[in-house]
Amino acid sequence: MSSQADGVTGDLVRLMPRDLVFVMRFMGESQHRLQSHFQDFIRAELAAGGVTTETHPMIHLFIENHAILLRDFVFSGVSLSRQFRVEEIERLTGDTTSMIRVDIWDQLKSHIETAEKQFQSQAGTLPKLLSAFEKPPGPTAGTENDGGSDGANYQA
Repeated sequence: MSSQADGVTGDLVRLMPRDLVFVMRFMGESQHRLQSHFQDFIRAELAAGGVTTETHPMIHLFIENHAILLRDFVFSGVSLSRQFRVEEIERLTGDTTSMIRVDIWDQLKSHIETAEKQFQSQAGTLPKLLSAFEKPPGPTAGTENDGGSDGANYQA
């Protein structure tokens, strides 16, 4: 694996006191409950405007998609307002040996190496994927003389 993985992992761990925050995340039944609430809410709002499953048979896809967006908006807002720094988590958990930091180091390094391996495994397909980014053959735009593209031959 990349020897730079150790270096970047070390950099990230050194930056943890400043850059790492722990946030709340609602999971499981809480996600389902809020999503169901928004589905019911959206369905009622649409029905009040005359949009129902009878008039719009595929409306359930719209309702589900927008309920998920609203659910994620709510949970993201709440999570971002309740952030904890690594020192606070260590103090709250009584982690005087910095085991949280060691665990995070191990996970960061492992995930960085996994990401590098994944990228390397797809390297053979990159030239074809990147062909859309190639410079087009021939003269570059604006250098070809088309007999007046600069407006010099324009007559009013």
